[in-house]
Amino acid sequence: MLRSLFLLALIFICSCTDTTSSESTFVEDSDIDGFILVRASGSDGFVGTDDNSAKANERPKMKTTFSYDFSMGRHEVTCGEFRKVMKEELGSKSPVQKCENDSLPIVNVTYFDAIVYANALSKKEKRDTAYTYTTKTFDSDGHCTSIINLALNTGANAYRLPTEAEWIFAANTSWDLNKSWNADNSDYKTHKVCKKASGSKDFCDMAGNVMEWVNDWLDYPQDTIMDNYVGPYEGNSLGERIVKGGSFRNPKSAISLFSRGDVYTVTSSTKADYVGFRLAFGKIPSPSWLNGSGLMTESNINMILSPDAIKKLTGTYKTKLVFRNDITERLVYIDYSLTKTKIVEFYDTVSAYHPDISPDGKYVAYCTKPEGVPGKSSIYVRELNSNNRTIHKLDVEAAAIPRWQVSSNGDTTIVYVTSQQSNKDEAQFKSNSTWQVSFRDETFGTPRKIIDGAYHGGVSVDRKIAVTGAQLLRTKFAYGRTRLTNSSKDSIWYNKEQACNVSLSKDSTRRTLFLDFASTTGKKFVGKSYHTHERMFIADSTGKLIKSVGAPSKKTFDHTEWVSKNFVIASLTNANEVHEKIALVNIKDSSTTELVEGDELWHPSMWFAARPVPDTTIDQDSAGTYLVANDVWSSVIMRYKMELLWRYIDSMEVALMGSSRTLYSLSPYLLKDDFFAVNLAHAPNSIYATKDYLNKYIYKNAKKLKYIVLSIDIDFWWKTDGKGSDNFFAVNAPNYPGYAYDANHDYWAKGIPAGLLDATENGLGVEDAHKYTTDKGRLLGIPCQSWGETAEVEADSTIFDKNPELLENSMKALKSILKTAASKKIKVVGVIFPQNPKYKKTGAFGRHGMKRSTAKEVISQIKNLTKEYPNFVLLDENKMGDHDYSNSLAYDNDHLCSEATYKITARVDSVLKTLK
Repeated sequence: MLRSLFLLALIFICSCTDTTSSESTFVEDSDIDGFILVRASGSDGFVGTDDNSAKANERPKMKTTFSYDFSMGRHEVTCGEFRKVMKEELGSKSPVQKCENDSLPIVNVTYFDAIVYANALSKKEKRDTAYTYTTKTFDSDGHCTSIINLALNTGANAYRLPTEAEWIFAANTSWDLNKSWNADNSDYKTHKVCKKASGSKDFCDMAGNVMEWVNDWLDYPQDTIMDNYVGPYEGNSLGERIVKGGSFRNPKSAISLFSRGDVYTVTSSTKADYVGFRLAFGKIPSPSWLNGSGLMTESNINMILSPDAIKKLTGTYKTKLVFRNDITERLVYIDYSLTKTKIVEFYDTVSAYHPDISPDGKYVAYCTKPEGVPGKSSIYVRELNSNNRTIHKLDVEAAAIPRWQVSSNGDTTIVYVTSQQSNKDEAQFKSNSTWQVSFRDETFGTPRKIIDGAYHGGVSVDRKIAVTGAQLLRTKFAYGRTRLTNSSKDSIWYNKEQACNVSLSKDSTRRTLFLDFASTTGKKFVGKSYHTHERMFIADSTGKLIKSVGAPSKKTFDHTEWVSKNFVIASLTNANEVHEKIALVNIKDSSTTELVEGDELWHPSMWFAARPVPDTTIDQDSAGTYLVANDVWSSVIMRYKMELLWRYIDSMEVALMGSSRTLYSLSPYLLKDDFFAVNLAHAPNSIYATKDYLNKYIYKNAKKLKYIVLSIDIDFWWKTDGKGSDNFFAVNAPNYPGYAYDANHDYWAKGIPAGLLDATENGLGVEDAHKYTTDKGRLLGIPCQSWGETAEVEADSTIFDKNPELLENSMKALKSILKTAASKKIKVVGVIFPQNPKYKKTGAFGRHGMKRSTAKEVISQIKNLTKEYPNFVLLDENKMGDHDYSNSLAYDNDHLCSEATYKITARVDSVLKTLK
């Protein structure tokens, strides 16, 4: 108790000042060399803050508790340590790292690199490993860019990344911003670890020097208490990760215990010259996570198959799986088309059974009672989107076991029954009925009765057959040209032996799928004995058995449902009748592929998109593959830029190019009355990346292009081109099958193949794709905050004094763009975007540096280019800080927000009109 009280006092002091005592009662020497033992057991900590000025994803302050101790590295992993271990682990394929000194912290490493290192160090010392996975992917420089089915084994006594809660608790024992390497004293470079340490039990450089990876996904803290907290159970739509502690680039005012991110989006594949990591060691007993709804969860569900493997099975990434987690009684959803494929558990106030995915893959319908159980059920529909919690209830007295259909007139409908209970009693069965109701624009129509009898196994679209099971396989069939009526023929198939989990095929074959109880009829058909639910059976439209598929060894089937002509989805149960896996069964070859594993996984429903006949003239494995699993945000942006490019290539008159400043604020929609524009800006960006995008793709294919609008980001002109730069086309693109395929075909200068757009559209993506495509490439949802209290400078403003060639090369790149555009009779508008007006009180032009005196000279030179290149116009919206963009129109120090879109796009529109 005293320890907890002392820690609370310590945390309070830390929240009010920049220092803490270096003599903490919570740390002592560890038996692991270079580590400090943190005595956290019985103590409290925190994640987040209640400071209203903090970012939304840093609020509120969430209390954490510990029932265990752990060890943590005194300093970040150094270059020497990293290179030695990775060399032993990967040999010649180890990451390429350029370090001036072995004692510098390792940087330019991905989250996945840190995972590989942690496991390698554990193996080197003959310990258990903390991380499990199926496959790893490395880029040409040896960096790990993707790990499929990555999971943390919290019970392993092994090296791992610290959790955010552990990192904050440890940092709080020796937090001192006055002893940090930050933008005020670092000379914008890393320094040897522990140069500013004051005691042997002090953690070094947790504030400043380099930011540090922690184990957690990024999500919002909650106003709750979390015991042994290990972070969100799954990542958000971008798969964002947390980095802690600030770096040599940040001013002291921007470094805090609660801060969790960077200027740019941070994902598992991100790497930067100011991001490294340190390790923790030890088990985490009884861990707790937050799920996507901000609720504590201890459920354990893991994906077995990657999106690439799913594509090989179904022919498309656009595959979705929904099932019931019987432990939590909620629906779980997986979208395999996402680069950050994750397990989403929907929060609900009712128990959800028998989900069925709509024909377009957008919605799921479900009910509140399972097959064979008495009681009244209700039906609900919700969108398959982790960000949308809207639920639509069918307003009828009783409705159960929904099944989507597209009717013969094209309406999307749901077929349902008024009772889900056993059909053994014929009178009771016929006292219930089967109905259909339309669902359009998230609204139910008027329900219409189809027939008497609760045929919850399905009704064919042509209304020729209806089936049901639990406990008898009852059917109703309409002969000739008639459709189902109450007088249609009733039958009980399967020799009146018990059957359940009945499902009518979704195609025109009218096949019926079901399970049995090791019946005489079944044994006779397969020619051998078997156990209950060990085999699934298929009957034709007359009730004749035509196929049986056995379950994998020591498993049985349950909850079988048709997916498509040749696929069935099912739960797999073990000898203890635990529904531990979900599997896809191929009816043609009788193979079973496991998809997901957990504790109790019920009632699976699977959907995959029907695609047009593939274009055989292109390589389906390469064409349009601009994104891979677990990819970074910059690649997500480019993936949608490529989709927009191929979609509008024959119509585009204006290409909006450049950095995130263009991406956030120039709207093609607002230009539509006068110009057909597409926003092709991306981040990170440089003048070299813009030049390459134009030369490789746009000039060669956009035949109607008349205007280019590009951001003139002179504070970025310290950037370089080629290897080691952030030029996407020079560094990243060659690692993707799609870009490499384009390059091998001269970027389609001789003609774009017909199937390229379809291939691109069907590639991996993100859940909130509409943000990237709705306004033809302008990124939606940029909130209006402010320019910021402090004009932060994150690069060395004097770099051009030491390296004047950087300016010269950037100017040459701009001139090259103007020259090529002029040769093609294309006019160019250069835009200098507004930044925080408080930069007027600093020595810097903007967020990314450049002395103000240098900036004035450079802008003057750019203005003079209009004489040499009459096709060029400069629109200076910054005016050295004397602009008219108010605080309410800003997102941060150097970006406008969504509200500013109207103002700045109108000004660009006015300039373009003068060029007509």
